[in-house]
Amino acid sequence: MKAGNKSAWKRVARSSRTLWISPTGFLRNLLNKAECVIVIPTVLKFAIGVGGDFGRGAISCRTGQHFTGHWSAPALFALEGANIGFQLGGEATDFVLLVMNPKGANSILGSKVKLGADASAAAGPKGRAAAADTDIVMKAEVLSYSRSRGLFAGISLEGSTLRSDGSANKKLYGRSLSAKEIVREGKVGVPASGRELVSLLDKKSPKNESDPVSLKE
Repeated sequence: MKAGNKSAWKRVARSSRTLWISPTGFLRNLLNKAECVIVIPTVLKFAIGVGGDFGRGAISCRTGQHFTGHWSAPALFALEGANIGFQLGGEATDFVLLVMNPKGANSILGSKVKLGADASAAAGPKGRAAAADTDIVMKAEVLSYSRSRGLFAGISLEGSTLRSDGSANKKLYGRSLSAKEIVREGKVGVPASGRELVSLLDKKSPKNESDPVSLKE
């Protein structure tokens, strides 16, 4: 995703907006307990090769020492791997990843991470299984979903990697910044291209509903 590409940012915001219009509302409920959200829009199977990029998107996290503040300026991220293409049926597919605890957030923002190894990951649950106290939600640091034709489904991204897109972030903010500096340290404000995404998150999920004790671990 190019830093100044308005259509790409609109796809990010559109994918985020669907979190609140899911028929069951399960994604909205999980997002209210998430520390960060990563949106990777419009991934196409035919564009994916072995070792190639799956897609590029953005991450935003709740601000504050314990992730209890408003949503942060976005940092641009890349999702890479070699085993997801077979799960995509040729349709344009969005990925939404929910980071469910501070440990997962710090890992992802700190360096390139391999899902399932450096950060525990699971295909996001739906329905009753998506309750915040179920085993899969309590144990996973990252819950991953795909969206195709307006429908969300859990998808396993284990073995794929997430990394900050340093060159794109430099183009967006005009200087070299790490994802941590952008998202956690607040060294830059929200750029014009990212305002729709951040405003949407602030409006629809203004409060972190996680157990306060878990946010201090």
